[in-house]
Amino acid sequence: MRTSILLASLSISVLGADLPSPALIVLNKEDATLVVVDPKTGKVSAPVPTGEGPHEVEVSADGKLAFVTNYGARNPGNSLSVIDLAAGKERHRVDLMPMQRPHGITVAEGKVWFTAEGSKLIGRYDPAANKVDTLMGSGQNGTHMVLLSKDASKIFAANIGNDSISIFTHTPDGVGWNQTVVPVGKGPEGLDLTPDGKQLWTAHSRDGGVSILDVEEKKVIGTFDIGTKRSNRIKFTPDGKLALVSDLAGGELVILDVAGRKIIKKMALGKMPEGILMDPSGARAFIAVAGDNHIAVLDLKKLEVVKKLEPGKGPDGMAWVQ
Repeated sequence: MRTSILLASLSISVLGADLPSPALIVLNKEDATLVVVDPKTGKVSAPVPTGEGPHEVEVSADGKLAFVTNYGARNPGNSLSVIDLAAGKERHRVDLMPMQRPHGITVAEGKVWFTAEGSKLIGRYDPAANKVDTLMGSGQNGTHMVLLSKDASKIFAANIGNDSISIFTHTPDGVGWNQTVVPVGKGPEGLDLTPDGKQLWTAHSRDGGVSILDVEEKKVIGTFDIGTKRSNRIKFTPDGKLALVSDLAGGELVILDVAGRKIIKKMALGKMPEGILMDPSGARAFIAVAGDNHIAVLDLKKLEVVKKLEPGKGPDGMAWVQ
């Protein structure tokens, strides 16, 4: 049965106080821009320039600000862009020198956590003070993606170069952090927590496997092979029943049954599928197909692509504003 594809028409609007609700925030790596896409109509805002090679984006809890890691392209990047979404402009370009290659980013308790892949560390930016107030060395090569537990008591980072996951937990005084380094498969890149927060899954970019970590025990409790050529991201559906893995080199999306730890379906999406974002409602997922300059919209009930959005060149990182 042939999947029906509805190609959203590309129209341009200016950013303003009337942002679409919900709004899909998209980074275009090749254009070095951030755009806002109306997921209902496919309309794309006027682009907001970022630093070179923007890779990941998160938004503030109130949906007013977007935070972008400028990873760099020809040269290593060393900045964060703070974008005022209503005004449609960059409010701050945060200089991170001498840190290099900021990549993963997440927001917790009003602070912005990010990795500096080229400097083996995790940093924290305070938007209210407009300064970096915390730096923590991982001692691991390629500290790439980062996320926090819901209560912000644990920090998780994928270290591609050392085949490991870092788990940071608070010291007894609640001020500092202790790190546990957990060996996993080859080239862990994508990572996500199960909705109950009990397990961390990481997809390996270099051996086609997935490692499952027990969060409290800080150890691997299972691995299985999904046959990918280069896993890039892994994301759970809000109900925790499925996990989606983008295979950048294979051009596929791999859909996993979480309970059974097995593949349900593989879907050819095009060149270089990378970023994955879940609609919080659980109805659909957005997969950035960077090499073909579109975002595939996946119906999570039918497990079919039902629409394509065209945000710009080289889409990757995405965020959601309700």
